[in-house]
Amino acid sequence: MNKPFSSIDILGIPFANATRNQFLDQLQGRIEHHQNTFVVTANPEIVMYARKDPAYRKLILTADFISPDGIGIVKASQTLKTPLPERVTGYDIFTHLLNWANQNKKSVYFVGAKPQVIKQLKLKLAQDFPNLQLTGAHDGYFKSDTEIVNVIEKQQPDIVFVATGFPNQEKFIAHNRHLTKGLWMGVGGSFDVFVGAVKRAPKWWQVHHLEWFYRLITDPRRLKRQLIIPQFMWKIHQLKK
Repeated sequence: MNKPFSSIDILGIPFANATRNQFLDQLQGRIEHHQNTFVVTANPEIVMYARKDPAYRKLILTADFISPDGIGIVKASQTLKTPLPERVTGYDIFTHLLNWANQNKKSVYFVGAKPQVIKQLKLKLAQDFPNLQLTGAHDGYFKSDTEIVNVIEKQQPDIVFVATGFPNQEKFIAHNRHLTKGLWMGVGGSFDVFVGAVKRAPKWWQVHHLEWFYRLITDPRRLKRQLIIPQFMWKIHQLKK
């Protein structure tokens, strides 16, 4: 297994200083060695939320790895003269680990998204990932997590993907990660994109680092959230002075 990599500090959050392939190799090695692992995929919105919520900041600092999910994080690292090699998105990690888990017959538990999305997810997994061991899948609309937690503890999945959005997914993971020796990762809206309920930006937008803008024009309700990005960059430029 590869040695852990160094980190780059962005407004008090240590991001993994690694390429996408290095990051994935590290996660796969830890799963193979049954090492308990907590992964946070963080964008500027999460960094700024952590600045105003000390409890959440303290919580995500317990993660084993924090990946630079948003291009804003990579741009910030360049501005601060401590450049990260590339963006490592939560969705890319999610889909890669799914394929790897299928090839290696690993077990996975899914929690989050709407009931209809979970139904579609199960169908897609059965069709496209026949070797993946599905230990359970539950939507994110629950009042008590007792049933979910009991299944996870009993089944001991290699990977637990939590798609309830920040900060709830990180809180759920931090509270329950001790139950298994596997990998726990918050993946936001990845289930929705995976089943086609939400369309990911086409490749051109991704390559030109405009995925955030594509999401904004296709869903104007995101405007308030996107306004966090200029605030984040302003903080970065203040540090540069």
